Amino acid sequence: MEYIAVLAPSVVVGLIFWFAMKSIFNADKSEREAEARAQTEANLRNSGPDAEGNAAK
Repeated sequence: MEYIAVLAPSVVVGLIFWFAMKSIFNADKSEREAEARAQTEANLRNSGPDAEGNAAK
């Protein structure tokens, strides 16, 4: 039983750290995907035909 009392704080801190890092990486992944979508949409708007039907240069 002494081993559990000694190891429990380290395990708990390790799990907290793991969950924090996981949430940070998931947030970064979501942000990168959103940025890529926004960039793609901006590129499509800028390279599409203009209001007069002429292709943009």
